[in-house]
Amino acid sequence: MQKIPYQNKLYAFIVLVFLVLPTFLKAQHDGAHPKATWIWYPGDYEIWLSNQMQAKRTERGAFFPPLWRYYSPYPLVTFRKKLSLKQDDVVQIHTEGQAKIQLDGKLYYGDPLNLVIPAGEHTLTIKVYNQQKTPSLYVQGNQVHSDGTWEVTYEDKEWIDASGRTSGESGTKWDRVGYWNFNNKQELPSEFQLETKPKKAIQIMPYKKGYLVDFGEETFGFIKLHSLKGSGNLNVYYGESEEEARSEEFCETLDRLKFDGTQPDEFLIDQSRAFRYVNVQPESGITLDSVSMLYEYLPLEYKGAFSSSDELLNEIWNISAYTMHLTSREFFIDGIKRDRWIWSGDAYQSYLMNYYLFNDNPSVKRTTYALRGKEPVNSHINTIMDYSFYWFMGIYDYYLFSGDVDFIKQIYPRMESLMEFCLQRVNENGMMEGLPGDWVFIDWADGLTKEGELSFEQILFARSLETMAICAAINKDDEASNRYRSLAEDLKQKILTQFWSEQQKAFIHNRIDGELTNEVTRYTNMFAVFFNYVSKEKESQILQHVLLNDQVKQITTPYMRFYELEALCALGEQEYVLDEIRDYWGGMLALGATSFWEKYDPTEKGVEQLAMYGRPFGKSLCHAWGASPIYLFGRYYLGVQPTDPGFATYEIKPNLGGLRWIKGKVPTPKGSISVYADRKQIKIRGISGDGKLRFKSRNKPSGVEGIKFLGDHTYEVAIQSSKEYMINYRAF
Repeated sequence: MQKIPYQNKLYAFIVLVFLVLPTFLKAQHDGAHPKATWIWYPGDYEIWLSNQMQAKRTERGAFFPPLWRYYSPYPLVTFRKKLSLKQDDVVQIHTEGQAKIQLDGKLYYGDPLNLVIPAGEHTLTIKVYNQQKTPSLYVQGNQVHSDGTWEVTYEDKEWIDASGRTSGESGTKWDRVGYWNFNNKQELPSEFQLETKPKKAIQIMPYKKGYLVDFGEETFGFIKLHSLKGSGNLNVYYGESEEEARSEEFCETLDRLKFDGTQPDEFLIDQSRAFRYVNVQPESGITLDSVSMLYEYLPLEYKGAFSSSDELLNEIWNISAYTMHLTSREFFIDGIKRDRWIWSGDAYQSYLMNYYLFNDNPSVKRTTYALRGKEPVNSHINTIMDYSFYWFMGIYDYYLFSGDVDFIKQIYPRMESLMEFCLQRVNENGMMEGLPGDWVFIDWADGLTKEGELSFEQILFARSLETMAICAAINKDDEASNRYRSLAEDLKQKILTQFWSEQQKAFIHNRIDGELTNEVTRYTNMFAVFFNYVSKEKESQILQHVLLNDQVKQITTPYMRFYELEALCALGEQEYVLDEIRDYWGGMLALGATSFWEKYDPTEKGVEQLAMYGRPFGKSLCHAWGASPIYLFGRYYLGVQPTDPGFATYEIKPNLGGLRWIKGKVPTPKGSISVYADRKQIKIRGISGDGKLRFKSRNKPSGVEGIKFLGDHTYEVAIQSSKEYMINYRAF
């Protein structure tokens, strides 16, 4: 063994004393602990935080809350932990709320920051009450600490243990304790704030009595007024477009401020807004000389990447990523100007984009909990039938991409109760129809019929039942799993036999009073394709008679355009889809978009493009569902997808789509998969697990051992490590 020179030892000691030790001591002083974290009743903090966020929407200064039921955390929660200590431990107990502490059933009267627990077997019970915030707990000791293994009850006398199941008499299944990343006693969950950083305007132009300020791109945050002096009124008009900011009468968001002369010279408006342009208009008695902002954001790492030989597509990916980041906040929201709410249909698409960009599982779980709310279930999620089904489907995809069995166990009871609500509302045919109080949405499309049994709702319902069967099996609820699987198969069979038209070679849109209409829409047909619900023959018929048929009503929202393009990619139409992306998303860029919109209709001109819902600036110009190229490029061009939960097995099927080359990364729980492909070479860096690279080649490929020929010019290579694989081939 090589000896360490004395000088190096001395240097290491100096580093320890002057650099490492102060950091360690500061962490101890600040309350950091490698194991302790704030905990709460599962889902309660997510519900509380979503209430705070969604109540921030205003319309021209007026409070504008969500359109659905609000839930609240349980005000009184009890936490319990069974301990086995090898030696005495001194424990600090911090709570958000009033606390009652019991050790072995005896009330503790002493200092909660100095609880001495002797060596041996004990039970520590802490009851926390808070009517305004989420009752939360942080316990820190050398052996004892708060984490996800604690039991919890909301005083129904049923304890939620670490397995996610209660130990009460009823045997009801519930979630286990909730937590996020508040790993410091001073990081109170109720004080969570997104991060901010200063951002300057690219242009400040004199306008009327004040300024028209351009920040150069769609953004979100707090406006800061510099050298603000005097007393009087000042109005701020926000715009995602210059036209909106100039329109003091019709802009969607504004602030009307009144000053008495005692305000600071550097004044930060306390409400965060979405904008690119800001029209600042002081009235007499008020002066200022500049305007800037604090950009507000959730710090997320861009783990995914995509680039190609087409610079327009590269720009579309970049703007998609920026759009996705803007709408990834405390939760995945729809749009940063309007609504700033959590909609299940929007969130479902955000989850898919997230897996190919951030791979941030906590955001998915927070959003899923916030959407679901609490018992009892008396309406659909967001009051929308299809949005309840997207909620189930989001859990299906989360499990596939993450392999997170714990979350499935946590959320399963809430899945059960929501599904039972749905099953209680089926008609005599076992199908879902809109009932009083239901909003049947599908898409923003003029003239779209929503009467009777809609084939689209049934196909989402079938997928939801399949999800329930999988999650019931994970929870060892075999009886329920078999029931859900049987219901799913029965419903799928009805869809295939009762809605398919041999004459039109497509699924019919709806059935009223038992009679099929003649209407064909794209929705059911495209979902049937990427759900793999139809034969190859029917896939070909759907492609020709629906997806490539201009006589079938066109889709104008990025929301449903996403699914249409996914179906086309699933059918091997990547080159066609790239032309559509260039035309549709490129069309927005040609109009100056710096983030992607809620809706784009190329037939609309000028300020028509900004209007929606009967309001001249009602359209959101930064909408989560506009970022779907992230998913399409990662899933169908880089070609990466999990084939078993958590990428235990996975597939890589690169497709150039007519491009000269593509390259990028797809994040996974095991690291990133890297893909490069041109017309002569494919380079792959995989991850641990059982991966398969599949590709087509005009000639016999070479470069690695074990290339397997599958027929029809298709080849396969096993990817079993994170080393780089390089294949020489010839693309079609």
